[in-house]
Amino acid sequence: MKLHEYQGKALLRKAGLPVPRGEVIFSASETKKGLAALGGEAGVAKAQAFTGGRGKAGGVKLFSNAAEAEAVASKLIGMTLVTKQTGSEGVKITALLFEEQSKIARELYFAVTLDRARANVVFIISPEGGMDIEEIAEHTPEKILKLYPDWNNGPDDALLKQAAEFLGLNADQSVQFADVARKLYKVYIDNDCSLLEINPLAVNGAGNLILLDCKVTIDENAEYRQLETGGDPDAEKDPAEIEAAKHGLSYIKLDGNIGCMVNGAGLAMATMDIIAHYGAQPANFLDVGGSASEEAVTKAFEIITSDKHVKAILVNIFGGIMPCDRIARGIINAVNTTGLQVPLVVRLEGTNVNEGKLLIRESGLNIISADDLEDGARKAAQMVGTAKA
Repeated sequence: MKLHEYQGKALLRKAGLPVPRGEVIFSASETKKGLAALGGEAGVAKAQAFTGGRGKAGGVKLFSNAAEAEAVASKLIGMTLVTKQTGSEGVKITALLFEEQSKIARELYFAVTLDRARANVVFIISPEGGMDIEEIAEHTPEKILKLYPDWNNGPDDALLKQAAEFLGLNADQSVQFADVARKLYKVYIDNDCSLLEINPLAVNGAGNLILLDCKVTIDENAEYRQLETGGDPDAEKDPAEIEAAKHGLSYIKLDGNIGCMVNGAGLAMATMDIIAHYGAQPANFLDVGGSASEEAVTKAFEIITSDKHVKAILVNIFGGIMPCDRIARGIINAVNTTGLQVPLVVRLEGTNVNEGKLLIRESGLNIISADDLEDGARKAAQMVGTAKA
């Protein structure tokens, strides 16, 4: 579950961390309210969108008076922001964060996340933060330091001293940094975060630390107890993924043209691999699970066929808890309901497989039967004209 910047900063502000004054607005008509929170008419408007590189893409604008602020809000709210991370489709801006301007002397980087290999929280820091942090990590990795605070007690004095020295902070800034790091660690733990990124953690004109931007992601397993943060569990999800989840289906859209319907994640991965082996590419990952109803199978077909890139469908089911005859009835119903216009290859195996095959054979529908997974993948690839020996 991702939080917008203004939501993340609300958590930081509540924790007593130094963040700029600001107010979120959702239309240009709220400009006056946004300016009131700044205590003046000069500030910065920041597009609230789940993507990095907003500044380079034109999603961050300075303004010096109320008229400029309203003009910026009118321009940005409703526009599509295209960054390196969004691709050509971009994301629509529905909100702006009006924030006071800060004089920046230095930009640092500080993130708290989970190092799964070491099963521990990790601090990732750099003396060079800002929009080019990815390039810094790639080309000058020596400017990135990872430190591992104690899981139960948080960062100790020795770790914080090492971090402050690496960042090149003076004595007063080191004291501030220790306070910031401890509070960020607590925010991370208390809010079940999977990522808490401050970029930049800036040194302002007065020599003090200030958290200018943040990215907060909450572990999806803890969504139920973190809803008060206002985060969006469906952020950046394809509408089809959201619809699939409502019916107990696991769906992820991919770039290929063979739609897949499988039961079981392992079987789904094997199906996608063998499709690629025969020269084609899967259009999706779709796991109907072990106990899907006939209605869920129908919904799965509707979701697959909603993708205009799908030129053929491969169903690969190993019947266990969900017997093959139930799947067969779901397939027949789905074909009749959706008026399927693309070739359909079906491979069934397992519980009630003969009954399932008989139902399909007697349905009178143009369904191509496959003897096994390899045969199914080859036939599906032939249907889209990409099969190889």
